[in-house]
Amino acid sequence: MIILKNEDQINGIRKSCHLLADLFNEIIPKVKPGVSTKEIDDWCCAFVRKFGGVPAWYEENFPGCACVSINNQVIHGVPSKKRIVKDGDIVSLDIGINLKGYISDSTHTVLVGNVKPAHQKLCRITRQSLLAGIDACRKGNRISDITKAVYKICAEENHYGVVYDYCGHGVGIGVHEDPSVPNCPCSGPNPRIQAGMVLAIEPMINEGTADVDIEEGSEWTVVTADGSWSCHEEHTVAVFEDHTEVLTDLDYNGNSCLK
Repeated sequence: MIILKNEDQINGIRKSCHLLADLFNEIIPKVKPGVSTKEIDDWCCAFVRKFGGVPAWYEENFPGCACVSINNQVIHGVPSKKRIVKDGDIVSLDIGINLKGYISDSTHTVLVGNVKPAHQKLCRITRQSLLAGIDACRKGNRISDITKAVYKICAEENHYGVVYDYCGHGVGIGVHEDPSVPNCPCSGPNPRIQAGMVLAIEPMINEGTADVDIEEGSEWTVVTADGSWSCHEEHTVAVFEDHTEVLTDLDYNGNSCLK
């Protein structure tokens, strides 16, 4: 069932999303060679709790505040003291906050130091596809319009593998709500986009194959099946009658909790 949010609910989700944007603005500059993914997660947890939130992934028993996925890890990278960020890595940070019952969800992939041009391009195209998906997320369109926009840029124009086993979703009251928002064409439900929808749009794009596996020895971490690198970008958006708002925009106009 799709939950259409009212004005008060969207205001609550917006506050959670702005707090998440503030977190990213503080954490991204700290992602440098030599830090462990556990250190990154500790910083995120401390930030969320400082401002009265709860890590959203705790609801799903994920062992961390942030999914920290590096290079060939697609999503759900489990924070570890042993995994150290290196020069040339691309580090995906997927973070959600539960703020007084309202959920935010966003992902940014950080390019660390001297990243190879091919991997820079992968990240650039993934971000472009996210923006294209958001542009297609308008009242009256269908979920498949978002899918087509992402797939066209990544697969048809750049021949990347578009992950099909995982997708975007509704969000705001729960961590994962209806509808699903696929990044590649499928035969599933294709509801019309309505005012009051709050969606997490999140392309997961692989340099090589679209196929993925669970990393050996892990219950959570998803990796590319062929070892190629992957990029993940995500925003939470709210649909209104006449526009769509990117709630997790890092440059939102508002009162930052960091000021």
